[in-house]
Amino acid sequence: MNNIRIILAGPRGKMGQEALRMIDETPHLELVAAVDSKNDGLQVKDLTGAPQSMDAPVYDDMENCIGAIEADVVVDLTRPDIGKKHLEIALEHGLRTVIGTTGFSNEDLERLTNLAEEKKTGAIIAPNFAIGAILMMKFSQMAAKYLPDIEIIEKHHDQKLDAPSGTALKTAQLISQVREEKRQGHPDEKEDLEGARGAQLQGIRIHSVRLPGLVAHQEVIFGGEGQVLTIRHDSMNRTSFMPGVRLAVESVMNIEGLVYGLENIME
Repeated sequence: MNNIRIILAGPRGKMGQEALRMIDETPHLELVAAVDSKNDGLQVKDLTGAPQSMDAPVYDDMENCIGAIEADVVVDLTRPDIGKKHLEIALEHGLRTVIGTTGFSNEDLERLTNLAEEKKTGAIIAPNFAIGAILMMKFSQMAAKYLPDIEIIEKHHDQKLDAPSGTALKTAQLISQVREEKRQGHPDEKEDLEGARGAQLQGIRIHSVRLPGLVAHQEVIFGGEGQVLTIRHDSMNRTSFMPGVRLAVESVMNIEGLVYGLENIME
């Protein structure tokens, strides 16, 4: 396999640091630059926690970085607002992109899908890179055909900006493809405390927990007559996401257009 040259946005974050180690340990991946808001002009090896073998330059602006560096793929592990901006810049320059942030609206996805098709450039947006989490979503979709009363509980660290998580939303959307909209609970139920029953998508209740000590966890609970089925996935640390990041980087080289969800390249 030919070397894949990567620009990484967000190298100081916890996901970014894991990605640096994964790139450093993968022979056919090469870090050619990083984008970080605070360390313009340094080398990646100067950043806290970065492998000392990485002498790629750091830029504080994606536009300037792409203009100066020859690369194959931009990997963005930042925040939703920055990820959207970086994806649009990369697509405008015809550069393939892997985005690991969530918070994309349907309008965002439609606009970026059109741009990717116009530029004939591949992009992958992954609400979750954990292979086990993708299987959890697909198993949930299978179960929903037979047990349509469903609630989702997702738990994340207390620094996560969006709620519910992209994984929870994606799970509910996949379930909705095989399940008719359904009002759950007692028809006359009321919330004595607003939000007690959580958010909902087509009647599927979604509950978000944010606490220090958590990483990324989700359970999908199915209720049926005389039975309860729970499908659960736990990421204990961020190394669990790296096989999915590597798969996305390799796969995006052969994609034209935008793919939303890692499950679409695992089939």
